[in-house]
Amino acid sequence: MFNYKEFTKRNEGYIMPEVQEKIKNTRLLIAGCGIGSTIAEAAIRLGFQKITLVDADIIELHNLNRQDYSYSDVEKPKVLALQNRLLAINPEATIEVHNDWVSSENAEELVLNADIVLDTIDFLSLEGIISLHDQCKIQEKPVISAVSAGWGAAALYFPPDCESSFRALFGVPEHGEVSHLSYVNTFKSFIEQLSANLEPDIIEALSKAFTIMQDGKPCPASQVAPGAFSVGALAMSIVVRILSGKHVAAAPDLVLLNMNDICTNQVVRLQEHIY
Repeated sequence: MFNYKEFTKRNEGYIMPEVQEKIKNTRLLIAGCGIGSTIAEAAIRLGFQKITLVDADIIELHNLNRQDYSYSDVEKPKVLALQNRLLAINPEATIEVHNDWVSSENAEELVLNADIVLDTIDFLSLEGIISLHDQCKIQEKPVISAVSAGWGAAALYFPPDCESSFRALFGVPEHGEVSHLSYVNTFKSFIEQLSANLEPDIIEALSKAFTIMQDGKPCPASQVAPGAFSVGALAMSIVVRILSGKHVAAAPDLVLLNMNDICTNQVVRLQEHIY
Protein backbone atom coordinates (compact mmCIF):
# COMPACT_ATOMS: atom_id res chain seq x y z
CA MET A 1 0.00 0.00 0.00
CA PHE A 2 1.48 3.37 -1.05
CA ASN A 3 1.90 5.77 1.87
CA TYR A 4 2.52 9.42 0.92
CA LYS A 5 3.84 10.39 4.35
CA GLU A 6 6.36 7.56 4.33
CA PHE A 7 7.24 8.31 0.69
CA THR A 8 8.18 11.92 1.52
CA LYS A 9 9.69 11.18 4.94
CA ARG A 10 13.27 11.91 3.88
CA ASN A 11 12.25 15.38 2.68
CA GLU A 12 11.85 16.37 6.34
CA GLY A 13 14.24 19.08 7.45
CA TYR A 14 14.57 20.43 3.93
CA ILE A 15 10.85 20.83 3.32
CA MET A 16 8.55 22.00 6.11
CA PRO A 17 5.27 20.07 6.63
CA GLU A 18 3.12 22.96 5.44
CA VAL A 19 5.19 23.27 2.26
CA GLN A 20 4.99 19.51 1.68
CA GLU A 21 1.22 19.82 1.87
CA LYS A 22 1.35 22.57 -0.77
CA ILE A 23 3.54 20.32 -2.92
CA LYS A 24 1.02 17.52 -2.59
CA ASN A 25 -1.84 19.71 -3.83
CA THR A 26 -0.12 22.00 -6.36
CA ARG A 27 -1.01 21.36 -10.01
CA LEU A 28 2.03 21.41 -12.28
CA LEU A 29 1.91 21.79 -16.05
CA ILE A 30 5.05 20.51 -17.78
CA ALA A 31 5.02 21.72 -21.38
CA GLY A 32 7.64 19.79 -23.31
CA CYS A 33 8.61 16.28 -22.20
CA GLY A 34 12.12 16.05 -23.60
CA ILE A 35 14.28 17.86 -21.05
CA GLY A 36 11.00 18.31 -19.20
CA SER A 37 11.17 14.61 -18.33
CA THR A 38 13.94 15.39 -15.84
CA ILE A 39 11.72 18.04 -14.23
CA ALA A 40 8.86 15.55 -14.04
CA GLU A 41 10.98 12.94 -12.26
CA ALA A 42 12.34 15.47 -9.77
CA ALA A 43 8.78 16.68 -9.18
CA ILE A 44 7.25 13.26 -8.55
CA ARG A 45 10.07 12.32 -6.14
CA LEU A 46 9.60 15.59 -4.21
CA GLY A 47 5.95 14.64 -3.70
CA PHE A 48 4.10 16.49 -6.45
CA GLN A 49 1.26 14.26 -7.53
CA LYS A 50 -0.92 16.45 -9.76
CA ILE A 51 1.01 16.75 -13.00
CA THR A 52 -0.08 17.47 -16.55
CA LEU A 53 2.28 16.51 -19.39
CA VAL A 54 2.05 18.06 -22.86
CA ASP A 55 4.09 16.97 -25.89
CA ALA A 56 3.37 15.34 -29.26
CA ASP A 57 6.87 14.00 -29.85
CA ILE A 58 7.96 10.37 -29.88
CA ILE A 59 11.08 8.99 -28.22
CA GLU A 60 14.11 8.45 -30.46
CA LEU A 61 17.35 6.68 -29.66
CA HIS A 62 19.36 9.92 -29.55
CA ASN A 63 17.06 11.19 -26.76
CA LEU A 64 18.34 8.54 -24.36
CA ASN A 65 21.68 10.22 -23.69
CA ARG A 66 19.93 12.89 -21.59
CA GLN A 67 16.18 12.38 -21.26
CA ASP A 68 14.42 10.26 -18.64
CA TYR A 69 13.54 7.31 -20.87
CA SER A 70 14.86 3.80 -21.56
CA TYR A 71 15.53 1.80 -24.71
CA SER A 72 12.18 0.01 -24.44
CA ASP A 73 10.47 3.41 -24.76
CA VAL A 74 11.89 4.18 -28.23
CA GLU A 75 9.15 5.02 -30.75
CA LYS A 76 6.57 5.52 -28.00
CA PRO A 77 4.89 8.90 -27.37
CA LYS A 78 6.89 10.79 -24.77
CA VAL A 79 3.87 11.71 -22.68
CA LEU A 80 2.72 8.09 -22.36
CA ALA A 81 6.16 6.69 -21.51
CA LEU A 82 6.71 9.46 -18.98
CA GLN A 83 3.27 8.93 -17.46
CA ASN A 84 4.11 5.25 -16.92
CA ARG A 85 7.44 6.11 -15.33
CA LEU A 86 5.92 8.63 -12.92
CA LEU A 87 3.14 6.26 -11.91
CA ALA A 88 5.74 3.55 -11.29
CA ILE A 89 7.22 5.89 -8.66
CA ASN A 90 3.94 7.12 -7.17
CA PRO A 91 0.96 4.99 -8.26
CA GLU A 92 -1.45 7.34 -6.51
CA ALA A 93 -0.39 10.38 -8.54
CA THR A 94 -2.75 11.96 -11.04
CA ILE A 95 -0.81 12.26 -14.30
CA GLU A 96 -2.84 13.84 -17.10
CA VAL A 97 -1.37 13.61 -20.59
CA HIS A 98 -1.95 15.58 -23.79
CA ASN A 99 -0.29 13.96 -26.78
CA ASP A 100 -0.31 17.28 -28.61
CA TRP A 101 1.78 20.40 -29.17
CA VAL A 102 1.07 23.53 -27.14
CA SER A 103 -0.69 25.97 -29.45
CA SER A 104 -2.86 29.08 -29.48
CA GLU A 105 -5.86 26.73 -29.56
CA ASN A 106 -5.13 24.77 -26.35
CA ALA A 107 -2.86 27.04 -24.27
CA GLU A 108 -5.71 28.78 -22.46
CA GLU A 109 -7.24 25.56 -21.13
CA LEU A 110 -3.88 24.00 -20.26
CA VAL A 111 -2.81 27.00 -18.19
CA LEU A 112 -6.27 27.32 -16.60
CA ASN A 113 -5.87 23.87 -15.03
CA ALA A 114 -2.40 24.55 -13.56
CA ASP A 115 -1.02 26.44 -10.58
CA ILE A 116 2.61 26.57 -11.79
CA VAL A 117 3.81 26.14 -15.37
CA LEU A 118 7.13 24.65 -16.46
CA ASP A 119 8.17 25.56 -20.00
CA THR A 120 10.70 23.31 -21.73
CA ILE A 121 9.13 23.47 -25.18
CA ASP A 122 11.58 22.90 -28.05
CA PHE A 123 12.95 26.10 -29.51
CA LEU A 124 11.48 25.32 -32.92
CA SER A 125 7.93 25.74 -31.54
CA LEU A 126 8.03 29.52 -31.14
CA GLU A 127 4.26 29.81 -31.55
CA GLY A 128 3.67 27.28 -28.78
CA ILE A 129 6.09 28.99 -26.39
CA ILE A 130 4.58 32.43 -26.96
CA SER A 131 1.02 31.10 -26.62
CA LEU A 132 1.93 29.46 -23.31
CA HIS A 133 3.59 32.58 -21.90
CA ASP A 134 0.82 34.86 -23.13
CA GLN A 135 -1.76 32.76 -21.28
CA CYS A 136 0.35 32.66 -18.11
CA LYS A 137 0.50 36.45 -18.16
CA ILE A 138 -3.25 36.80 -18.84
CA GLN A 139 -4.19 34.29 -16.14
CA GLU A 140 -1.51 35.52 -13.73
CA LYS A 141 0.13 32.11 -13.38
CA PRO A 142 3.85 31.73 -12.54
CA VAL A 143 5.92 30.18 -15.32
CA ILE A 144 9.51 28.93 -15.35
CA SER A 145 11.37 28.50 -18.63
CA ALA A 146 14.30 26.12 -18.25
CA VAL A 147 16.93 24.89 -20.70
CA SER A 148 20.10 22.87 -20.52
CA ALA A 149 23.25 24.89 -21.09
CA GLY A 150 26.20 22.60 -21.77
CA TRP A 151 27.13 20.99 -18.45
CA GLY A 152 24.58 23.09 -16.57
CA ALA A 153 21.21 24.73 -16.86
CA ALA A 154 19.54 28.12 -17.14
CA ALA A 155 16.10 29.27 -16.03
CA LEU A 156 13.91 32.34 -16.33
CA TYR A 157 11.20 32.86 -13.72
CA PHE A 158 8.17 34.95 -14.63
CA PRO A 159 6.01 35.53 -11.52
CA PRO A 160 2.41 36.71 -12.01
CA ASP A 161 3.41 40.34 -11.38
CA CYS A 162 6.60 40.18 -13.46
CA GLU A 163 7.43 43.49 -15.12
CA SER A 164 9.28 41.67 -17.88
CA SER A 165 7.81 39.27 -20.42
CA PHE A 166 9.03 36.46 -22.65
CA ARG A 167 8.10 38.52 -25.71
CA ALA A 168 10.14 41.52 -24.55
CA LEU A 169 13.21 39.46 -23.61
CA PHE A 170 13.33 37.71 -26.96
CA GLY A 171 12.50 40.68 -29.15
CA VAL A 172 9.04 39.47 -30.12
CA PRO A 173 6.35 42.16 -30.69
CA GLU A 174 4.15 42.50 -27.60
CA HIS A 175 1.00 41.69 -29.55
CA GLY A 176 0.00 39.64 -32.56
CA GLU A 177 0.87 36.40 -34.29
CA VAL A 178 4.42 35.03 -34.34
CA SER A 179 4.11 32.36 -37.03
CA HIS A 180 5.97 34.59 -39.48
CA LEU A 181 8.99 35.03 -37.17
CA SER A 182 12.21 33.02 -37.42
CA TYR A 183 12.83 30.96 -34.30
CA VAL A 184 16.49 30.67 -35.36
CA ASN A 185 16.97 34.44 -35.18
CA THR A 186 14.82 34.77 -32.06
CA PHE A 187 16.83 32.35 -29.93
CA LYS A 188 20.25 33.07 -31.42
CA SER A 189 20.36 36.40 -29.59
CA PHE A 190 19.56 34.62 -26.31
CA ILE A 191 22.55 32.28 -26.72
CA GLU A 192 24.79 35.22 -27.62
CA GLN A 193 23.88 36.91 -24.32
CA LEU A 194 24.98 33.79 -22.45
CA SER A 195 28.30 33.47 -24.25
CA ALA A 196 30.34 35.36 -21.65
CA ASN A 197 29.21 32.93 -18.93
CA LEU A 198 29.80 29.63 -20.74
CA GLU A 199 32.91 27.68 -21.66
CA PRO A 200 34.37 28.08 -25.19
CA ASP A 201 33.55 24.47 -26.16
CA ILE A 202 29.88 25.01 -25.29
CA ILE A 203 29.72 28.25 -27.26
CA GLU A 204 31.44 26.53 -30.19
CA ALA A 205 28.91 23.68 -30.16
CA LEU A 206 25.97 26.08 -29.99
CA SER A 207 27.40 28.35 -32.66
CA LYS A 208 27.91 25.38 -34.95
CA ALA A 209 24.31 24.34 -34.41
CA PHE A 210 23.02 27.78 -35.34
CA THR A 211 25.00 27.78 -38.58
CA ILE A 212 23.09 24.71 -39.78
CA MET A 213 19.72 25.33 -38.13
CA GLN A 214 16.73 25.96 -40.33
CA ASP A 215 13.27 27.12 -39.36
CA GLY A 216 10.95 24.14 -39.05
CA LYS A 217 13.79 21.74 -38.21
CA PRO A 218 14.79 20.50 -34.72
CA CYS A 219 17.80 22.15 -33.12
CA PRO A 220 20.88 19.95 -33.72
CA ALA A 221 22.83 21.28 -30.72
CA SER A 222 24.71 18.71 -28.64
CA GLN A 223 23.38 18.08 -25.15
CA VAL A 224 24.66 15.94 -22.28
CA ALA A 225 23.01 14.22 -19.32
CA PRO A 226 24.53 16.38 -16.55
CA GLY A 227 23.11 19.49 -18.20
CA ALA A 228 19.71 17.89 -18.73
CA PHE A 229 19.42 16.67 -15.15
CA SER A 230 20.61 20.06 -13.92
CA VAL A 231 17.43 21.43 -15.51
CA GLY A 232 15.28 19.20 -13.32
CA ALA A 233 17.24 20.13 -10.18
CA LEU A 234 17.19 23.86 -10.91
CA ALA A 235 13.53 24.06 -11.95
CA MET A 236 12.28 22.11 -8.94
CA SER A 237 14.46 24.10 -6.54
CA ILE A 238 12.79 27.24 -7.88
CA VAL A 239 9.29 25.75 -7.56
CA VAL A 240 9.86 24.71 -3.94
CA ARG A 241 11.19 28.18 -3.10
CA ILE A 242 8.06 29.70 -4.65
CA LEU A 243 5.80 27.48 -2.54
CA SER A 244 7.91 28.27 0.54
CA GLY A 245 7.45 32.01 0.01
CA LYS A 246 11.17 32.52 -0.51
CA HIS A 247 12.73 34.97 -2.93
CA VAL A 248 13.52 33.81 -6.45
CA ALA A 249 15.31 36.03 -8.96
CA ALA A 250 12.77 36.99 -11.63
CA ALA A 251 13.14 37.86 -15.31
CA PRO A 252 14.91 39.64 -16.84
CA ASP A 253 17.45 38.10 -14.43
CA LEU A 254 18.54 34.65 -15.61
CA VAL A 255 19.42 31.93 -13.11
CA LEU A 256 22.48 30.14 -14.50
CA LEU A 257 23.84 26.89 -13.06
CA ASN A 258 27.32 26.34 -14.48
CA MET A 259 28.69 23.00 -13.27
CA ASN A 260 32.15 23.59 -14.73
CA ASP A 261 32.43 26.86 -12.83
CA ILE A 262 31.22 25.18 -9.65
CA CYS A 263 33.82 22.41 -10.02
CA THR A 264 36.70 24.87 -10.24
CA ASN A 265 35.72 28.06 -8.42
CA GLN A 266 33.04 27.37 -5.82
CA VAL A 267 35.14 25.23 -3.53
CA VAL A 268 35.62 25.08 0.22
CA ARG A 269 39.13 24.29 1.46
CA LEU A 270 38.91 21.70 4.21
CA GLN A 271 41.39 21.45 7.03
CA GLU A 272 43.45 18.26 6.96
CA HIS A 273 43.96 16.28 10.14
CA ILE A 274 47.12 14.25 10.35
CA TYR A 275 47.45 11.65 13.09
